[in-house]
Amino acid sequence: MTKVPEAGFPIEGLWISGIQRRLTLDNLSFPFKVISSIFKSFGILKRFRPDAVVGVGGYASGPLLYAATAKKIPSLIQEQNSYAGLTNKWLANRVNKICVAHKRMDRFFPLQKIVFTGNPVRKDILDLDKERDKALAHFDLSTDKKTILLIGGSLGARSLNESMINGLHQLVKCDVQLIWQTGQFYFEEMERRSAGFDTSLIKVLPFLKEMDLAYAAADLVVSRAGALSISELCLVKKPVIFVPSPNVAEDHQTKNAMALVEDEAALMISDIEAKDDLIPKALELLEDQPQQKVLSENIGKLAKPEAANEIALEIKKMIA
Repeated sequence: MTKVPEAGFPIEGLWISGIQRRLTLDNLSFPFKVISSIFKSFGILKRFRPDAVVGVGGYASGPLLYAATAKKIPSLIQEQNSYAGLTNKWLANRVNKICVAHKRMDRFFPLQKIVFTGNPVRKDILDLDKERDKALAHFDLSTDKKTILLIGGSLGARSLNESMINGLHQLVKCDVQLIWQTGQFYFEEMERRSAGFDTSLIKVLPFLKEMDLAYAAADLVVSRAGALSISELCLVKKPVIFVPSPNVAEDHQTKNAMALVEDEAALMISDIEAKDDLIPKALELLEDQPQQKVLSENIGKLAKPEAANEIALEIKKMIA
């Protein structure tokens, strides 16, 4: 509700939220929220008079896409994850097209509606190999040492940060460099707890503005398994260890990561195992060049650099 207006676009909110998996007051109010949001959606459509409507699976997509399909407005949904969310599954039989980012999505959606487009991501992460020296210089790192990049999202991830703290002595012992994005919330604590370690090896940062350079500097990436993170990493074509967040709806990050593990395109460690196993597994992978090559090649095969254009093309086809 702040980022969209900042980008110069109008936005309208709906009184809607997800269903809690336990009895709560929010659940009791859910039917009223749905009815209210559907009525408001009809009003938005009447005022805006769109040629097409696109939903990306959030709670607000449900009422708006329901209203749009009731009015026979061409409609498309984009499913970012490898495991379809409730909203998109509910809308699947109503919309015209379903753009997906993973294979085998006919488990959830009608096959004839599916288009494999991938997820739209930034374009500045293509052809990173030629940026490696510049990237290492940017982070004041050596060109002669291997580098791990850890990204836990803009807010950070407690378990990933604890895993790093627990394994810093192993990284230093093995002379491995680390670009460590802690998240703003955890930054001061992690900076304090890592203060005794060699700052020429360990770079502790609250967030990474220059993600292209962070990716370029890395020999190995450790990441959560959100849909857009995975789509970016497919373009980056670096070996990845995913540590899925357990605190998401329907455990979809684990399902996202497993989709790549099954294609030998990434490794995965569960959140509960990360504190003890993440750094040993990362160091093992850094020494295994053949496995790095397999992972890099296979994750690169999943890249869809023209996803945004392909989705736009499907929208244009609907309204032609």
